[in-house]
Amino acid sequence: MDFELRAAKEKYEREQRDKKEKARQRLDREKKLKEEAAKRQEAIDAAQRTRRIEEAGATLDAQQRQEEVMWLGDGIVFDKDYLGIPVPGNGDKLKLPASAFSELSSQNALDKGPMFFKVSVASERATASSSSESNAYRTEDMEANHTHAGVLEFTANEGFVEIPPHVWQNVGLASGSSSGLAKVKVCYVRLPKGTYAKLRPENPDFIDVPNHKAVLETKLRHHASMSVGDLLTVQHAGVDYGLRVMDLKPSSSVSVLETDMEVDVVGSGDNNEDGSSAQSRLLPLELGKSQTGVVPEGEYRYYKFSVDKTNGKAISSGELSLLVHLSVETSGGAADADVYIGAHPLLFPTKHNHDWSSHDKGSKVIMMTSSGREVGEGTFSIGVYGFSGTTSYQVLVEVKQAVQAPPGQKLGTRGSVSSPSSSHQQGEDGFEKCENCAQLIPHRTFALHEAYCRRHNVICKHPNCGIVLRKTEMEKHVHCGKCGQALQRDELEKHTKVFHEPLKCGCGAVLEMEQMVDHRASVCPLRQITCRFCGDMVQAGAEAENVRDRYRGLTQHESSCGSRTTPCDTCRRAIMLKEMDLHKAAAHGGPSQIESSLLSDSTPLSGQIGKITEHAGSNVRVADSQPYTPSHIECPICSRKFDGHETWQLNEHINTVHLSSQEEAASGMQVESSVVEETVNRFPFSTTKRTLSVACPICGMAVHSERDLSSHIDMVH
Repeated sequence: MDFELRAAKEKYEREQRDKKEKARQRLDREKKLKEEAAKRQEAIDAAQRTRRIEEAGATLDAQQRQEEVMWLGDGIVFDKDYLGIPVPGNGDKLKLPASAFSELSSQNALDKGPMFFKVSVASERATASSSSESNAYRTEDMEANHTHAGVLEFTANEGFVEIPPHVWQNVGLASGSSSGLAKVKVCYVRLPKGTYAKLRPENPDFIDVPNHKAVLETKLRHHASMSVGDLLTVQHAGVDYGLRVMDLKPSSSVSVLETDMEVDVVGSGDNNEDGSSAQSRLLPLELGKSQTGVVPEGEYRYYKFSVDKTNGKAISSGELSLLVHLSVETSGGAADADVYIGAHPLLFPTKHNHDWSSHDKGSKVIMMTSSGREVGEGTFSIGVYGFSGTTSYQVLVEVKQAVQAPPGQKLGTRGSVSSPSSSHQQGEDGFEKCENCAQLIPHRTFALHEAYCRRHNVICKHPNCGIVLRKTEMEKHVHCGKCGQALQRDELEKHTKVFHEPLKCGCGAVLEMEQMVDHRASVCPLRQITCRFCGDMVQAGAEAENVRDRYRGLTQHESSCGSRTTPCDTCRRAIMLKEMDLHKAAAHGGPSQIESSLLSDSTPLSGQIGKITEHAGSNVRVADSQPYTPSHIECPICSRKFDGHETWQLNEHINTVHLSSQEEAASGMQVESSVVEETVNRFPFSTTKRTLSVACPICGMAVHSERDLSSHIDMVH
C-alpha cells in the first residue's frame, strides 16, 4: 500500500513540475513576444516620427527654396532640373527648351531685361534608416559647385539643356560623366551690373601678353555673367591662359553686359600642386648675361629680352648692333639646335612663324640689325628649337658698337671668305687688279700677290657667287641645287631638310619654309593679326565677304568685328566701328581716311586690291607677285555681276544706268528750306533740292543719310 501511495505521489509531483515548466515557458514566450511587439511598435513610431520630421524639413526647405528663388528672380520663379549636354562654344550662354521660354514669358521675365540663370549640379545621396529590418533610401538634391550663365536661345530638346565648355567646367563637370550627360539644376536669377573684378592668372605666362584689356574684352564679349571662383580661359595668339575670378563687386555674381568694369590682374597663382613654383615658358634674359639650357629634339625653349629706350634709339640710328648668340655643344654626337626670334606681340616664334632665324650647323649668331627690318625699343622672344638629338646650348644677347662687316662675309659661319670688291676704285693710281681674285693690289706687291694667289686661291664659278676660296677649302664649298645658296658640304643635308622639305600649314597649304613664313604672315586664314577694332591678337580668317571691306583691306575677323556698333562721341548715335571715320567726316567734319581706302574710277580693280591690302598693315600684306583678282565684281546697287577683269563694264554700267537716273531725279527737286539751300549751294556738285543732312567729304554732294552717303561713295568714288 505504501509503495503505491509513494508512486502516486511522485507521479503527481512530476506532473505538477511539468505543468509549472510549461507554464513558465509559455510566460517567457508571451513576454518575449510582447517585448518584440513593443520594439516593433517603437521602431514604427520612430520611423513615423523621422518621416514626419523629414517631411516637415523638406516642406520647410521647399518653402525656403521657393522664397530664395523668388527673391533671386525678383518675383519670377523658375527652378528646373534638366539633363545637361556638353556642346562646343565660346562663352557662358545656355540653350534651353522651348517650354522654358513659355514659362518665363508668362511671368513677364522678358520685360526685366537680360535673363541670367544659376547653374548647379543636382547629385543624389542615399541615407539609411534606423530600422533593423529594412533600409529606406531617399534622394536629396545637393548644390555642390555652381556658376551663372546667360541664355543663347530656346531650341534645346525638352528635358535637356545644352551647356558650353565654360559653364560645364565651372560647375564641376570638367571630366564629364561616362554617358556624357549630367543632371543639373537651372534657376532664374537677377544679377547686378559688375563694377569691379579681381583676376588671378593660373600661371605667370599671362603677364607677357601685351594687351590685357583687349584680351579680356574679347573674352567677355561672349559672356553674360561672372561669378567668384570661375575660371576664365582667354586666348592670345593661339595660346590659352587661365584666369581665376577672385573678387567681384557689388556682388559675388555680376552681369557683364553693357557695363564698364575696373579689372585688377593680381600676382599669378604660380604654385604647382606639390607646392613647387611654376616656371614661365618665357624665361627672362638680360642683355650681356648668358643662360644655359638643354632642349630635346623637336621641342622649344623660350626666352624673352627687352631693349630699353636708350639702346633702342642707338640701335635704330645705327650706332649699336643687336646680336643674339647661340653656342651649341656638338662634341660627342650630331646634336644641333636652331634659333628663331620674334618681336612682340609674337610671344612664341616657331619655324612656321618668326621674324629672324638661323639654321647654321653648330654655333650661330644673328645680327638683328642687319636684316633690313627696323629694330628698336621693345620686347623680343627667342625660341631655341632642338633640331637633332638632345642639345646643350648657351644663349646670349648683347649690344655692341656697330662695325661694318667685311663684304662677302657670312655672319654665323666658321669659315672666313674674302670679297672680290674693294674700297679702292679700279684705275686708281698705284693699284692694279688681280685677274685671279679681282682684288685691287698695290703695284709694288702685285707680282708677289699674283704668284701666291694663283697658287693657293680659286674663284667659285657658280652663277652669282664668285667667292674667292683656298683650294683646300674649295672641296668643302657647295651650292644648293634648288636655291643656289653657298654652303659647306656638311651643311647641305641640314639646309635641304630645313629650307626645302615641305611643311604643312593648318589651313592645308604645303610649302617650303621661306614660303611658309610669308604665307603665315600674309595670306593664311589662320595667321594671327592685331585687330584694328578690338586690339586683340586673333586669327585673321579668310578674305572679307563684303566687297567694300575687301577694298579697305579688312580681314574676315575685322569685317565682323568692325560691324559692332558703338555710340559716337559727338552725337551718341550707334555707329558701326568700321564706319566711324566716315560718320565723323560726313556728320561732324572730322578727319577721314576713306579717300585712301576707296577706288577711283580710272584705276583698275585688280591693280588696287594688292595695294590697299598692303596699306592695311604688315599683318595683312599681299605679295606683289600674286595680286588678288576677284572672280567677279558685283554692282553695289543692283547686284549685277561682272567678270573680275572687266572692271570697265562695271564703271560704264554705274555711269549709264544708275548715275544718269540719279542726276535726272535730282535735277527736278525743289528747295524747301533756305538754311538747307545755303548748305547745299556751298558744294558745286550738289544739285539736290530736298532737305539734305549729310555732305560727301570727297566731292561735297549732299545726301539724305549716312546710308545714302555710303551708296554714293560706292557708286561715284
